Amino acid sequence: MSNSLERIVIEPQFPATAAVIWLHGLGDSGAGFAPVVPVLGLPSDHSIRFIFPHAPEQAVTINGGYVMRAWYDIKSMDLHDRADMQGVLASEQSVKALINEQIAAGIPSERIVLAGFSQGGVMSLFSGLRFEKRLAGIMALSCYLPTGDVLPTELSIANRNTPILQQHGVQDDVVPLSAGTLAKEALMLAGYQVQWQTYPMPHSVIPTQLKDICQWLLQRFEM
Repeated sequence: MSNSLERIVIEPQFPATAAVIWLHGLGDSGAGFAPVVPVLGLPSDHSIRFIFPHAPEQAVTINGGYVMRAWYDIKSMDLHDRADMQGVLASEQSVKALINEQIAAGIPSERIVLAGFSQGGVMSLFSGLRFEKRLAGIMALSCYLPTGDVLPTELSIANRNTPILQQHGVQDDVVPLSAGTLAKEALMLAGYQVQWQTYPMPHSVIPTQLKDICQWLLQRFEM
């Protein structure tokens, strides 16, 4: 897998001093979440660059081997044996390359938020917890830990105190609330700073949630 991902980039009106890398869910693309930027309600003078990468296309076992955009193969519905870890590790390298591109472009790592929804949220949690430089925050929407109820190995000391926003729908029938709760409990038990929010929604994103995300981002970037 090439580390260089195609992506949609939305630049602010003013020179970017911060970045949000937002990873989509299974079968979607960066175009699926790019429309959230204008509806987040950020101040018009914000300086956040939004990056929406497209996952590579691959066969997904749980969908009968159908080829679609995916960060990793999903082998089964069993939470403890759901994620193909070889695929997770390969996508982690692509995510790290995206972060390092932004650092090379002049955005410090502590001004970068790694975000994701569903499969993308799995990758944001996994990659963010292991990234070797401090990030501004990790946003994990409607997702789980690829390792079930245990944290990944080789956790980064740099991101031990990085704020984590975890949000989940109580009516989610794709990634059950219990899967998100297991991740939250594992993180909190290990001393991570988790802000946990639930919403009366299925496997989706709703306007109330976007307002909360906006406030959290403004806090991370002190705008």
